[in-house]
Amino acid sequence: MQENHSERPLQPGDRAPNVVLDAITRQGKIAIDDFRGQKPVLVGLFRGLHCPFCRRQIAAMAELTDALQEKGIDSLTVVNTPIDRARLYFRYHPLPNLLAASDPERVSHRAFGLPNLQFTEDENDWPHKVSMSTVTSMRIDMPGELPEPMDVMAAVEYLDKADGYEFTEEDTQMIATGHGQLVGEFLLDRDGVVRWCFTEVEDGGRHMFGGPAPREVMSAASNMAV
Repeated sequence: MQENHSERPLQPGDRAPNVVLDAITRQGKIAIDDFRGQKPVLVGLFRGLHCPFCRRQIAAMAELTDALQEKGIDSLTVVNTPIDRARLYFRYHPLPNLLAASDPERVSHRAFGLPNLQFTEDENDWPHKVSMSTVTSMRIDMPGELPEPMDVMAAVEYLDKADGYEFTEEDTQMIATGHGQLVGEFLLDRDGVVRWCFTEVEDGGRHMFGGPAPREVMSAASNMAV
């Protein structure tokens, strides 16, 4: 398997690398090259299912599956969760028409140029390092999900409790090695070239813990020549 390491997130005009992963919602493997020459595909690269923000972003992406397919566009969700744990989660939290793959080693994230953010005591070097004081000063505003803007850890605790999410040893291992993994969504044309993207890297981290608005995704999809 070819694994490229981009020093920055892929941008419109960049050719996406091939990545081969274990399928979660079906048997076998899934590769980026499976779509190349066939159909455009929206690729969502997320942290593990232990991340409550990512669970919501995955669900939001899944809700667009039918609308994207009407435009001839497939979707692929990638999570940093070991295959058995991921299959167990989706067995009890099924998302219709979800095509998902497991990537606990974060191969796809590196290949698409999404860094694994390092948390430091006092050094900021976005998007590679961020100080804990910067993190604790952030406020997450999710109307309808959170009762008020909260700091990151309080928001995580609140959402996990609301979801009834039960952590496993696999989740703990993923947090230990990749809790700073940045995420993003990439819309590839039928040739595997990026035509639109949304990542947590952009705008100095202003999009951290958030995802693109559905209308933004569908607007990009509408501009695709399928």
